[in-house]
Amino acid sequence: MKLFRSKAEKLLDSIIDEIKVNLENNYKSTAHDARRKLGETIEALRAAGQLDDKLYKQYRGIYEDFTEKMKDYHH
Repeated sequence: MKLFRSKAEKLLDSIIDEIKVNLENNYKSTAHDARRKLGETIEALRAAGQLDDKLYKQYRGIYEDFTEKMKDYHH
């Protein structure tokens, strides 16, 4: 982990932490909401030029990992 992260990275990392906490506590619908928020935020930051290609690929990979992990999570 980098010592000096951008505001965009801090924002995305906070959403990732939110997802992890929700998964640990078995809050599936809240975890799905946070995962959706992560995807939307990644795309918004990229569109605004606040996320370079390297970081986009990194965070998009994390988003896709969560998507795969949570695909069978239902109420």
